[in-house]
Amino acid sequence: MMAAYGDSPVIRATFDEASTALGRDLWQLVAEGPAEALSQTVNTQPLMLTAGIAVWRLWQEMGAAGAGGVPQPAMLAGHSLGEYSALVAAGVLEFAEAVPLVELRAQAMQEAVPAGVGAMAAILGMDAARVKAICAEAAQGQAVQAVNFNSPEQTVIAGHAAAVQRAADACKAGGAKRAVMLPVSAPFHSSLMQPAAEKLKARLVTVAVARPRIPVLNNVDVNCAENPEDIRAALVRQAAAPVRWVETMRAMQAAGITQVFECGPGKVLAGLVKRCADNLTGAALHDRASVEAALLTTKG
Repeated sequence: MMAAYGDSPVIRATFDEASTALGRDLWQLVAEGPAEALSQTVNTQPLMLTAGIAVWRLWQEMGAAGAGGVPQPAMLAGHSLGEYSALVAAGVLEFAEAVPLVELRAQAMQEAVPAGVGAMAAILGMDAARVKAICAEAAQGQAVQAVNFNSPEQTVIAGHAAAVQRAADACKAGGAKRAVMLPVSAPFHSSLMQPAAEKLKARLVTVAVARPRIPVLNNVDVNCAENPEDIRAALVRQAAAPVRWVETMRAMQAAGITQVFECGPGKVLAGLVKRCADNLTGAALHDRASVEAALLTTKG
C-alpha cells in the first residue's frame, strides 16, 4: 500500500522504526501480506499509524527541500486510530512509544468482545438523529449505538450483533438508502469497548505525553486539549465513545481552515470533507505526486 510513494528513504526509515518498536517486520507485512495478517486488528492499527506518520514525514521532508520551507498546519485531527497519528505529528506522543501503544489498544479492543458477539454496520442516506432514534428502539436490552458520524448521511452503528442487525433492518425499512454490515472483528467505539478503555487507561499512565506543538481536535469532545492529563483522558474515553467527524470538520471550518489534507495511502476522509462542511476542500496525499501537488497548493 506504500508503493505509490516510490523508493522513499524517509518512508522506509519510519517503517524500520516501527518494526524495531514492535519486534517484527512491518515493511515485509505491508509489502507482501498475506491479506489475512493485514486484516488482523493487532497488525492493522500499528500499520495505519505507521503509514500516516510515514506520509507526514515525507510531506515535511519534501516541503523542507522546496522553496518556502515546510507548510505548518493550523490544526490536526485523526479519525479513530488516526487521532494517534495526529498526536505524533503534533509532538504529543513519541512515535516509538505510540506504535506499541496502538498495538495494545488493538489487542484490548479485540479481547473486549468475543468473536461473533459484536458487529458494525454502515447506514447510508439517513439523518444521524434518525439513526440514533432507531438504535434506541432496536436495542431491546442489548447495546447498539451510532459510533461514527462520518458525514451527514453516513453513520456507522455498533454493538451486539443481533441488535446491530435489528437496527440495520429498521433503518433500511425506515428509508435509508443502504444498510451494510461491515467485515470487522469488533464493535469499535461502542459501549462494549469499555474493558478496552480501562486497559488503555492503565497503559497511558506509563506513556510520556507532551503539550501539542500544533492544536489537535480530538474525536470524543471535538476539543483541542493542551494539558497532558486531559489528552490521556480523551484517548481513554475515545475507545468506547463515538467518533464525531462531522463536528470535527465543521470545527475546522469555524476556525477559518479552508483546506484539509489526508496523510496516508487512502482517500476516504478527503472524500468526506466536502460533505461535512461546504467551505472545506479535501485532498488525499495518497502518492508522491499528490504530495508534490499539495505542497504547491499550500505555497501558491
